[in-house]
Amino acid sequence: MFSKLSKSKINITKHNKLKKSKKKLNNKIKITFLILIIIIVIFLIFFSKKDYKNLKLGNNSIEEIEEYILNISSYEAKIEATINSNKNTNKYVIMQTYEKTKQTKQVVLEPSNIEGLEIEYNGQNLILKNTRLNLEKVYENYEYLIDNFITLESFISDYTELKESNKTSIYEEENNVIMEVKEKVNKYICKKTLYIDKNTAKPSKLLVQDINGENIVYILYNEIEIK
Repeated sequence: MFSKLSKSKINITKHNKLKKSKKKLNNKIKITFLILIIIIVIFLIFFSKKDYKNLKLGNNSIEEIEEYILNISSYEAKIEATINSNKNTNKYVIMQTYEKTKQTKQVVLEPSNIEGLEIEYNGQNLILKNTRLNLEKVYENYEYLIDNFITLESFISDYTELKESNKTSIYEEENNVIMEVKEKVNKYICKKTLYIDKNTAKPSKLLVQDINGENIVYILYNEIEIK
């Protein structure tokens, strides 16, 4: 009788141990499965994000090019700017440098009478360097040249700010993707249009137009390196 009871207790103990062992195994399997799911989700999230800084050339959608332009954090460009005022039309060759964390810098290469003029803007202050002209002359004769709206980052900032409104648009025209901002700053600045080469995803020209649709600023990007 005692022997039977002992065997029964041993069997119950073994059964309980086996049950606990199975429970531990099931818990380990569940934890392993959960960890695997988390790893897969992280992997999918990481690799599903488009790297817009390294956009592949050719066959990019409008949305991809738009996102690429809006995510530009630095660039160096050699531009030819034609600026029309009430008085006359002037042409300039300018080297523009932009770094999001630092500042915008423009150096005039042509014409020779203001060659070397440096215009720096850090988001708050405008600084003029290497000019033989007094400040009054610069502001009087080169108002549009020192205004930040002729820079690419100014366009990007306006477009980003107004994207959720009806004041921006984007469309294709031949081999270009065209981004537009319609904002009446004053009677001289009502619309900005950026042309982007669809094959290279690089800006090719920027127009700033007045209320009559006339170009007050026409910028050609002869060279541009997006970093």
